[in-house]
Amino acid sequence: MRRAGEGSLAIFLALLLAGCTSPGPTPSPAPPPSSSGAASSSPPATRAPSPSGSARQGTIDHVVIIVMENKAASRILGAGDAPYLNRLAKEYALAANYHAITRPSLPNYLALTSGTTAGIRSNCDPADSDCQARVRTIADEISESGRQWRMYAEGMPEPCQAHDSGRYAVKHNPFMYYPSVTGDRELCTDRVVPFSWLDDDLKTDHSLPDYVFITPDMCSDTHDCPVQSGDDWLAREVPKILAAPAFSTKNSLLVVTYDEGSGSSNRVVTVFAGPAARKGYVSETLYTHYSLLRTIEDAWGLDPLTDNDRKAAGMTELLK
Repeated sequence: MRRAGEGSLAIFLALLLAGCTSPGPTPSPAPPPSSSGAASSSPPATRAPSPSGSARQGTIDHVVIIVMENKAASRILGAGDAPYLNRLAKEYALAANYHAITRPSLPNYLALTSGTTAGIRSNCDPADSDCQARVRTIADEISESGRQWRMYAEGMPEPCQAHDSGRYAVKHNPFMYYPSVTGDRELCTDRVVPFSWLDDDLKTDHSLPDYVFITPDMCSDTHDCPVQSGDDWLAREVPKILAAPAFSTKNSLLVVTYDEGSGSSNRVVTVFAGPAARKGYVSETLYTHYSLLRTIEDAWGLDPLTDNDRKAAGMTELLK
């Protein structure tokens, strides 16, 4: 599919590839139609060793996803206060016509991890029985395939915390909305953990789970703080991930995306980086969060979770 707003986006891409550092005031294309796709269907925990992934059937060894907050692509591409992310996009693969699913934040996080918003349309509290996503998730599929996963949430004081604390926002932690995770306390405290655990897990290829989902806190993700704050966070954390054994010795993929856009645009920056990503590549194909989920499923031979990801275009053109 061809992207909307092709002319205006071309200007941004030209600026980006030329190393320009100031965005132009161009309109963004309208986002694709929103789809909910609802499916039918203690004391602080001590640090446990990270599970080791042993069964790898695809060509990608590890997938690490970082989700930033609430910025349209037009606000980031070519922007002088986002030099690191622009440099990463120039060096690796940029999905230049990638869209969030809906608004606000939580339904997008659910879409990224389960292929559906589960009928949830607000940033509701997971303690509310009406705010439970009783659906099959990527975590279920990954576990069943013999692989391992972990969610790392910056600012979360202890594993499996289901309420806000300081700059930790539970609405940015989709796994706390899945009863298949929260209903098993041992599983939840081992797999949904503070971001501070990541440094140890990066030490070896086997200590880093196959699937990693990272949410910075409400400042680091640019929700409450300037774009520069988020870019500084990426500039500090992403190189550590790319230099880790799971990336330096394996064919692994890092994805940086945004949960949703801003203003009238839901087109967001999405970058594929690491050894599994193409270099110096820009895609104009229309993609969504469902496309990213489909790409992971295809890479690891997993069945699509819903018709949303089944029908979404896979993002294989951004991979080597």
